[in-house]
Amino acid sequence: MGQLTAILKRKDGTVVEYDLVPRKVLEIGTPTHQKIVAKLSAEKFCAKTGKWEDRGILSTRVVTTAFVNLLVDALQGISGATINTFNRHDSGTGTNVESVVDIALQTPCGEAADIGSQIEGASANIYKSVAEHTYTTSGGFTITEHVIKNADDIVMDRSVFADAGIPVDVDDVIRWTYQLSVVAGG
Repeated sequence: MGQLTAILKRKDGTVVEYDLVPRKVLEIGTPTHQKIVAKLSAEKFCAKTGKWEDRGILSTRVVTTAFVNLLVDALQGISGATINTFNRHDSGTGTNVESVVDIALQTPCGEAADIGSQIEGASANIYKSVAEHTYTTSGGFTITEHVIKNADDIVMDRSVFADAGIPVDVDDVIRWTYQLSVVAGG
């Protein structure tokens, strides 16, 4: 059971059995390879120089358990389980390693979250949200974490990039680009 085999019956009456699929049986929920891939990139506008700087890809890591559970609930049609408002971008200065159980920023920068776009990325299997935030806190600080969340503050993804922190001061802008690729196939 759980296998696919072919049986060849030869003219001489001998029977040969071939395994068509390896006999390793996976339990439901066992990851075979990554099917949901997140990518966060950023650009920074420095108010003092008037120039944009591409900060590149900052993180390709962790989609949260809370988002995955909400996605499954939405597919079941459970009342209140909607996934069409994951476009709130927020940032902070926390450096704890990101985890699937993250439900918020470790250390929010204290400024309001920004509502980003909700568009298709380079192909139909990529969700993309872009938002810009102009920092207003005097004295400046270094941004080292980002979340994308929905209107109910459920975090889809928390990204930490302490090694590539982005220093900001008053009137500096970060343009966040978050992409979530859902890969089809086996």
